[in-house]
Amino acid sequence: MGYSVTDTRPVFEGRAFKVRIDSVRAPDGRVRPIEVVEHVGAVTLVAVEGDGSLYLVRQYRQPTREDLLELPAGTLGAGEDPDECARRECREEIGLAPAALERLGGFFMAPGYSTEYIHVYLATGLTPAPLPANEDEDLHVERLTLAQIDALIRSGELHDSKTLAALYLYRLARGL
Repeated sequence: MGYSVTDTRPVFEGRAFKVRIDSVRAPDGRVRPIEVVEHVGAVTLVAVEGDGSLYLVRQYRQPTREDLLELPAGTLGAGEDPDECARRECREEIGLAPAALERLGGFFMAPGYSTEYIHVYLATGLTPAPLPANEDEDLHVERLTLAQIDALIRSGELHDSKTLAALYLYRLARGL
């Protein structure tokens, strides 16, 4: 495409992400600033019981100022393999360990301004094996059927993008 970065300037470094401004030269020679949120990446889990029901978590999200219903998910630790992160997050968020993990795909969360890439996993063969939740999380686990989830999507109550995208990948993989 002919785009090149001519300069990068760090702007902010926080606990969860960094922000930088890249100077980008377009093919026509113009240089423009692009704000970029650097994120290490994350995983989200479609955790399915033998009866086909799925686990979701409800939690307060300050940026939206509401409780959101979401699939279990979490940020990769420094140098952490996405498979290991998925196993850990499943235990932290819903208290269950998967006997099997299957990678369903992945996606960029908001490629217009962020580097965050989310790996999507199917978790099955779930058995109790809780790990302590993160201190900054107050999660409420809900177990729902696909029909219940569909109704929540149609009503607009379930509107977390990573959850919607991961459910789409799950349905494609399983022909649902």
